Amino acid sequence: MAFPKTRMRRLRASAGLRGLVRETHLQPGHLVLPMFVAETVAGSEPIATMPGVDRLSIAAAVEQAHEAAALGLGALMLFGVPAEKDEQGSGAWEEDGVVQAATRAIKLAEPELLVITDVCLCEYTDHGHCGVLGDDGTVDNDATLELLARTAVSHARAGADLIAPSDMMDGRVGTIREELDGEGFAATPILAYSAKFASAFYGPFRDAAGSSPAFGDRRGYQMDPANGREAVREALLDVEEGADMVMVKPALAYGDVIGAVKQATGLPVAAYNVSGEYAMVKAAAAAGYLDEPAAVLEILTSLRRAGADTIVSYHAKDAARWLAEQT
Repeated sequence: MAFPKTRMRRLRASAGLRGLVRETHLQPGHLVLPMFVAETVAGSEPIATMPGVDRLSIAAAVEQAHEAAALGLGALMLFGVPAEKDEQGSGAWEEDGVVQAATRAIKLAEPELLVITDVCLCEYTDHGHCGVLGDDGTVDNDATLELLARTAVSHARAGADLIAPSDMMDGRVGTIREELDGEGFAATPILAYSAKFASAFYGPFRDAAGSSPAFGDRRGYQMDPANGREAVREALLDVEEGADMVMVKPALAYGDVIGAVKQATGLPVAAYNVSGEYAMVKAAAAAGYLDEPAAVLEILTSLRRAGADTIVSYHAKDAARWLAEQT
């Protein structure tokens, strides 16, 4: 008589049968490609700490959009790298700003491809923090809210399909929702970075976007990586304020948080497979320590298994190609 585990072994022995009993599925449509669109770049400019990722001109971003659409990716997420920065980060809400211009160009070229826009001030402020500074030199939460809302409306006006505030200011989802509704964008959904941790894995992103804080750090408004229950509370607060989706960032070390947030909110959950996680895999693969396609697909599948409906990943294009090779 065969032991019960033997039955699964027989099923796993066949690639076709494995597909029938697989609990977790990963498809290109689950993946979102983040892109850095820079005002000062002509064509593309490699990012040294993120091999294979470039800062892009608007024309190059449109070409990437064509490629993403052909690969069947779920969406793009745009980050802006302006030519000039100031104390308030005013480039974030300019109607002809880099993200706004890129959004219009991409939606014209690929109208069916979803465009998500990151809403934060850190790429636009000369001090690198995610909000404006008060007299004491710390981020003024309440003074920042209206600027974030103004930025969100400018993105929606440019054609963004989904607005994603990543600043972690208290009350920003409600403020943005009210502003969008008042400006005629009640149908534009919000993807809130609800559980964004003060992580060591953001270094390459800050290099790419030129957004490292000029002083101090972001621990006052980003979360302690030790706090899982707080992440759930933060997500529930954003849901109360009107978030349509919530995000956990980073992803690789936070599967427990992804699962807990999914269960608590019942909303679609995104996981951000961040720049440092990408760079680690790239470095290990370049050194011959691991098989990059196998490792990436295992990581992305694990995030889906944890509860992520959507995964933002710099590996999105490659992962889509590797998935196609498996079919």
